[in-house]
Amino acid sequence: MKRIIFEDHHNEFRDSFRRFVASEITPNYEKWEQDGIVPREIFTKAGALGFLCMDAPEEYGGGGVADFRFNAIITEELMYAGHNGAVLCFSTHNDVCLPYLMELCNDEQKQRWLPDVCAGNKVMAIALTEPHAGSDLAGIKTTAVRDGDHYIVNGSKTFITNGINGDLFVTAVKTDLAAGSRGVSILVMEGDAAGFERGRNLNKVGLHSQDTAELFFNDVRVPVANMLGEENKGFSYLMHNLAQERLGIAMAGTAAARAALNWTVEYTKERMAFGQRIADFQNTKFVLAELETEVEIGEVYIDRCISELVQATLTPEEAAKAKWWATELQKRTVDRCVQLFGGYGYMLEYPIARAYLDARITTIYGGTTEIMKEIIGRSLTR
Repeated sequence: MKRIIFEDHHNEFRDSFRRFVASEITPNYEKWEQDGIVPREIFTKAGALGFLCMDAPEEYGGGGVADFRFNAIITEELMYAGHNGAVLCFSTHNDVCLPYLMELCNDEQKQRWLPDVCAGNKVMAIALTEPHAGSDLAGIKTTAVRDGDHYIVNGSKTFITNGINGDLFVTAVKTDLAAGSRGVSILVMEGDAAGFERGRNLNKVGLHSQDTAELFFNDVRVPVANMLGEENKGFSYLMHNLAQERLGIAMAGTAAARAALNWTVEYTKERMAFGQRIADFQNTKFVLAELETEVEIGEVYIDRCISELVQATLTPEEAAKAKWWATELQKRTVDRCVQLFGGYGYMLEYPIARAYLDARITTIYGGTTEIMKEIIGRSLTR
């Protein structure tokens, strides 16, 4: 089915980014998976070619086009190429963190941060999750106590994407311990600040090329000038931007399912068993028919959500529907595709095996499937 949300200039952008992936990422991706991190220079290369911060104003080095369809193309092309780890590195910078700067920064902050962010000289990360507060943002314990022109920050974060490469961390802190969610604020913490410590690059089941780190804050002095928006308003800011983050995860999930299906169709046409192609068995045809139908249905819904985000009408409930459905679709599709690959589907030299490992986390990060259903259910029963 033809994707109707993309116009000619989007397709030109897709061709350009696809060439970038083929020349700069694909030849190096295996090494990045082994190293457990993508090199920082990939951000500066992407920034130089206009693949970072497309919706930031041109005066700061951005693309000057507020159109999330460009972000979707970047995610899709990386997933189609099987580079799932690189997706999170780019999407965290472009899709998750940049909106906080665009919506909450004052002029001075934009001048200070955006040029380097757009150029890829400074890598962004978002620091929300804590060891004892996963999806419960109101339960964070990292504190920021006002001391003149600074906040003194103490606490820790975990599972932080771009945690090793990151320079600027959009960080949720408690500025009023007694106020629950009404006491949450957002500070931009700089990775070279005294008392800011990075822990180990966490050894994950999948997504090996995407650096995921622990962070520790020991009396870190953060200027009051690094506060995003108003003090104690951080929870509402986070809730507003989570819809875009969750849609980004849903886009990646659907694209991963499409990639897995395409690889499997090609494999079953080539692989022989009992004197015929695997594709010629009735069971294979039925499985592929079911997956093709489910993936296409997913793509249509995700495209509608992208259109609504572009029009600023996407609701948190719609994003929650997209997030849980698409990531469960990804898990289900990849698992069934591995079965059709047989023993070779368990070999990491095949992209389907890596996709299987990479898929398991997607129903957890960005809010678990159960949390997504809670959000949807609450909207139906309140």
